This record gives sequence, structure tokens and C-alpha cells, in this order.
Amino acid sequence: MSEETIYRRDEQHRDRWSIFGAESGIQQLSQRLSASDLKRYEVFEDFKDQILETISPDVSVALWREGAVVFEEGSYIDVAFFLVKGAAAAYLSKHVEPEPLTGGSQSGVPSAGDMELAPALPGETVYFQQSQRGGQASGATTFLSAMDFDLGSEDDVATLGPGEFFGEIGALNGWPQSVTVKTLSPCVIVQIRLPALRLLKRQSSTFRKKIEAVYRERALLPQLRACPVFSSCPETLIARLAGRVELVSCKPGETVVEEGAPVDALYLVRSGFMRLSRRMGQGQATVTYLSKGMSVGEVELLIDGLERARFTVSSVGYGELVRIAWSDLQEALRDAPLSEQELWRAAVARIKETGARLADPRSSEFVEFALDKGLVEGNSILVMNLDVCTRCDDCVRACADTHGGQPRFVREGDRYDNLLIAKSCYHCQDPVCLIGCPTGAIRRANVGDVVEIKEQICIGCATCHDNCPYDAIVMQDTGTTWPDDALPKALRGSPRAVASKCDLCYTSSAGPACVRNCPHHCAFRVGSIDEFRALQRTAGP
Repeated sequence: MSEETIYRRDEQHRDRWSIFGAESGIQQLSQRLSASDLKRYEVFEDFKDQILETISPDVSVALWREGAVVFEEGSYIDVAFFLVKGAAAAYLSKHVEPEPLTGGSQSGVPSAGDMELAPALPGETVYFQQSQRGGQASGATTFLSAMDFDLGSEDDVATLGPGEFFGEIGALNGWPQSVTVKTLSPCVIVQIRLPALRLLKRQSSTFRKKIEAVYRERALLPQLRACPVFSSCPETLIARLAGRVELVSCKPGETVVEEGAPVDALYLVRSGFMRLSRRMGQGQATVTYLSKGMSVGEVELLIDGLERARFTVSSVGYGELVRIAWSDLQEALRDAPLSEQELWRAAVARIKETGARLADPRSSEFVEFALDKGLVEGNSILVMNLDVCTRCDDCVRACADTHGGQPRFVREGDRYDNLLIAKSCYHCQDPVCLIGCPTGAIRRANVGDVVEIKEQICIGCATCHDNCPYDAIVMQDTGTTWPDDALPKALRGSPRAVASKCDLCYTSSAGPACVRNCPHHCAFRVGSIDEFRALQRTAGP
């Protein structure tokens, strides 16, 4: 490996980790580790040096102090954790908080002095005051459909020891973490960012099976319980089914089911979006889409004569599926008649939906547009009727007046017929902008679907800006410089920029200023593609 490549990877590592976990929990963070360094850890033993060198900028090893919160329930992270030494606990913070272990090595848990850690990054360890942490409050919602740990009861605590993964289910699926993880002793933890995690899964069946085993143990059962099809199934039947299903990971554009192929399984979507398309002439026409919790295959499995796939199913982005073989599904349906009724209900709804879409030639074009532009993700999309809009910019001025002189959106964007989709935050169902923020400045506001940025703890790293697929976050120069006591030290004396985005004016009882102050009533907030479609049909001068 050339010196230039080594230098570049070292710089990448510093960029990605120098402000990670910027709080009092991390006592020491490693420099970029070589392939031989990484192989010291069990999780990397089976990988070739070339793969380890490739992922090295996305891997760090940290020494966490006893009693530190690694992440909180409700937080979005793009990092998986592998516990090397020490002990930690996973729990619902609003119900119970575990007691730390005491006694150091006398209890069998190493003390900080016993820990062996690779060299730290140059310079001081970065800290932020505990009060500045941006995680959810202890009263945050518990996302049962995205549960990383099947805790059994409200008061249970899952104890984690050396050799265990945690956080990887939320990282891979883009889910909020459903538990809080806290160290019970000083801990050495390997931290793997999402790009490296995905590459490791693709390169090693052993690693993939290890990750999937964790998912089966901690998340699969509660997700099957939450699925309407299996809600009436006995617990023993769900447990038996969970042991037989296949877990499928998809890359963007990957085909899961080919139109015309025999259908022998039901697929449940556990993350991402799936496109359903049909051959039209020489191309493919998008008919509908699936999102988390939806299923496909029930029509072909239930109705005689429809044993072959009616549509091609492909992944829009990265996606995760649960594949249930028809033989296993039949067994479940025999023992739970209500499940068969639910499956029939889903099949009838799918037939009606796709029939209506196929009868409307423009419907396919619209669904394709909604998938490509991310409208399916949005909970609040700013849409303007261009047939009525006079470009007076009163909406922009109202936004600026509400937010200290700086507008939080741009009155430009993609167009569909007479509707303009402004560059304003969609407040997505699974907001990727929340992933990787080192200070927690961008977070759920605990008010509906609002995603906000706390300017006072934003360090202007632009992670959220870079993550947003819809250009809805802008970096604004505050006209000031960072003070001499700013952390990390690299900020000191440099121009201070902060990330800025729409917050739906959630602190105002009057609602979004952009809509409220439009003199021609041409600005709307829509919460789904169905609302967008209805507006598109009715909007006019």
C-alpha cells in the first residue's frame, strides 16, 4: 500500500472518528488500525488483509468508562458495536436503569487499568458536557416494531458480555434504537460504521450468519408478533416459524422476485422500500411499492392458478426482508385460522390497489416519481400550486421572520405537473439525516414527526447535510468564529457554520409560517403520496 493511500485513509479515519461519541463516556479512541491490528479482534479474524485495509477508516476501538451511556433508545446511529472486554446492559430507560458492577477485577470484570487498547488518536480525547447530549429523553417512545432486544418484560435488562454485538440491527435497517445501552464496567468496544458493516456482510458468510443470529435472537420474534398476519398465532408457533425463516438483504436495484417466476414464499419487508413493476412493451412500469411491515406474495400463494409472480419485486435502496417458505406458512395458517383471514384481506387489498393502478396509465409514472424523489418517506412535504403562485416570496419571508432572519427552505425543487416540491425538510419516516451526528444536534423533537436541529450544540460538521438525499439541509454561516474554548480544538478560531432546516414551526400554535402566510393559498403541507395525488388532481386556478 502506497504512502499516499495510507495518508488518505488516516485522514478519512480522523474525519469519521475524531468527534465520534463526543461526550464523557469515551476515555480513549484508537488511531486507524492496520489489517494486522484489526485481526487481533475476534470479529475480524476471518477476513483477508485487503478487505480489512479497505474498511479500516470506518473502524475504531474505544475505551468506554464505567456507567457511560453508549446510545439511548430512540437515537439513530450508523455504528455497530462489538464488545471486546467488560460488561454492558441493554434496557428500556423509561422503565429501569441497571446498577453498575463494582469491584473491578474482583468481580471478574477488568478495570480500566487492565484494558489493552490500540494507540489513541493524536491530541486530547474530545468531551462534551453531559447536559449537551442530544439523545432522546427517558420518556421517549419505544419502537416495538424495530426492537433490537426481546427483553421479555418491561423490567428486564439484557446483559452484554465479550463477543456480543449490539446496535447493528438499527444501523443496518435505519431504525431508531429501541433500547438504551450502558456500560456496567470499563469496556473495550470495537465500533464499525455502516459502510464497513455492509461490506463485511457481503464478503463473509460466517460474519453474515453471526449478524443474522443476533437478529433472530433479539428482533425477529417481536417483529413477527407485531405483523397482523401472525398476531393471532400462538407463541409456540411464532417461535417455530422464527427458526425457519430466511433473512434476505438487498442492495439498491437488486431483484428479489422476477415477474413470471414460480412463487414459493411470502416476503415481509423489515426495512427499506420495494418497487413492484410489470413488463410494459420493452420496459418496466412501476405499479406500486412496499414499505416496512408490508408483504408480497400472498396473492399468488392463496389463489389457484396464480402460482407465478405477477410483478417484479426489486429494492429501491438498501433493504431487508424476511422470507417465509410456503410450506412453513401453510403450517401456520392451519393452526391459526385468523391468520389466513388476515392474509386474504391483504391479498384482496393488493389486487384492488394494483388493478386501480394498472387502469390509470399515469399512475405508474407518479409512483415512479414518488419513489425516485423520496415522497414515500415524507411526513410533511411542502408543495406549491404553480398555477396560482405569483412568486411573491411571502412564504420565504415569513419563514425567515419566524427563524431569526434566516429562511429554512428554498422555493425551488422538483415539479410534477402544476405542483412544485420545495426544498424543505420532509420530516421522513426513517430520517437518515439523524445518523452519525456527533453531538445529537439533529434529533426528533418529540412532537409528532418533527425533526429539528439544536443550533447551540451544532458544530457545523455537515454530516446531516451530506446524508440528506433531498437537499433539504443547508449550511449557514453565522458570521461569527468559534471561541477559544471550543471543542474539538480544531474548531477554535474558524468561521462558525451551522446546519439549518425546516422545523415545521412546531413551537408555534399557528402552524408552519410558509403555509399560513401565503396570500394566494397555494402552499400546502402533505403527509403522504395519497394526499399529494389528491392535491395534484384538485389543484387549479
